[in-house]
Amino acid sequence: MDYENKPEGYYDNIRHEMIKYLPDNPKKIIDIGCGNGAFAEVLKEQTGAEVWGIEYMDDEAQVAKDRLFKVFSGKCEDYLDELPDNYFDAIYFNDVLEHLVDPYMVLDKIKHKLTPEGVVISSIPNVRYHNTFMRVLVKKDWMYEDFGVMDRTHLRFFTGKSIRRMYEELGYLVVNHEGINKSKSIKPYLYNIPVLFTQLDIRYPQYATVAKFKR
Repeated sequence: MDYENKPEGYYDNIRHEMIKYLPDNPKKIIDIGCGNGAFAEVLKEQTGAEVWGIEYMDDEAQVAKDRLFKVFSGKCEDYLDELPDNYFDAIYFNDVLEHLVDPYMVLDKIKHKLTPEGVVISSIPNVRYHNTFMRVLVKKDWMYEDFGVMDRTHLRFFTGKSIRRMYEELGYLVVNHEGINKSKSIKPYLYNIPVLFTQLDIRYPQYATVAKFKR
């Protein structure tokens, strides 16, 4: 997978829109797919929490180690068993699960690392986003790109409906699930006229989900 040739800034993206999903007064947080730790460092500064990270790219992980409490370098699957049980108040997956061979296994294992009131917080691309959806429907094309919904390093593809189902089938209680980073284009509304505005999920390139493990 071509993770080394990502656009400039790919690994230091601060997802400000994801901060609002943090629970109140978190003490322990882990950012899985933390890049160089830029986003996780903001979480640390805003909450005073102990913040961990896991990052696949070693160069970025080494930078993150100077910013965070503890950072693992490599595939997240390799470190799940090393994480302490019942420890984290928040576990972030910002545009990570779609890159994994088996995101279901990862979510199944990671739920045991949550405190009783802890949450998993994820951002996952929506394959029904209007640019992608209409390219398939009208142009009959499935074209990979360097980043975005059709990032060529994505191994899994989701809709808002399938994201919720994945969590629920793994024993999670979904407490928040909504489209984020809504398109400013008028096209999704025009596409919805013939279907009486029943397909407005195509406005969103991603879904944010907050879920608890039902013990």
